[in-house]
Amino acid sequence: MVTQEQRKRQLAREKFLRQQQRRTAARRKARARNSVIASVLGVILIGSVALYTTGVLKDDDKASASTEASTAASPSASATSKAPDPCEKAAAGKVKTATWKKEPTMTIDKSAKYTLKLATTCGEIDVALKTSAAPHTVNSFNFLAGKGFFDHSSCHRLTTSGIYVLQCGDPTASGSGGPGYTIPDENLKDKSLKDNIYPAGTVAMANTGQADTGGSQFFLVYQDSQLPPSYTPFGTISESGMKVLKKIAAAGENTGAGDGTPNATVVINKATVTKS
Repeated sequence: MVTQEQRKRQLAREKFLRQQQRRTAARRKARARNSVIASVLGVILIGSVALYTTGVLKDDDKASASTEASTAASPSASATSKAPDPCEKAAAGKVKTATWKKEPTMTIDKSAKYTLKLATTCGEIDVALKTSAAPHTVNSFNFLAGKGFFDHSSCHRLTTSGIYVLQCGDPTASGSGGPGYTIPDENLKDKSLKDNIYPAGTVAMANTGQADTGGSQFFLVYQDSQLPPSYTPFGTISESGMKVLKKIAAAGENTGAGDGTPNATVVINKATVTKS
């Protein structure tokens, strides 16, 4: 007999797939429109990779990753009962909007250890990167962080039902922004992914629902989340970083339906990748 929890997860996955399909269709229309504009203006427009994938990864109707990242459950809180903002005012500065035509050249040492530090308005989140298992992803983050791509960008999505992730990495904060290029999926058979569960502390790439469509958007898992192994797991959050992430999650999201903009003002003041 199917339990209520199993049915809840099934509905979440079904909703996630429907939203991915809608996002993919919308993305295709946008690319077609952009190509027409480019031909008229003589400008090459680089379409951004929408990232979104599941409740984490989706963001069309704002009710979910996926996380990549999808929620299908009943509302967990009233949209009117907004929790106090636990975060500080963002540092002065503007989001950069540069894009690139192709994935950056491999410059990292694949055998070395790298750490991603997200200095956010809510506290620092340190991530140990899985360099050898996901070299393209880590190299891309190293490149983008060096360009200041993530600086001053908002984490635009929080899911609190079905899957439990915070999604960041979109300079437009719309769920459809990206660096202009895509990177291949990696490390989808990571030993940490058991029974289609992305465990708390995982950092993974969001995508469009299609293979090899990751860009710059990523999600941080604050509670074990059931997702198909389609999102590159490329890092593990430190213990102190998890405290920051859970603080953000505790403030909830703005719809009351389990998927929306975080009530906490989560802005990445500075993203840095360092070699150990």
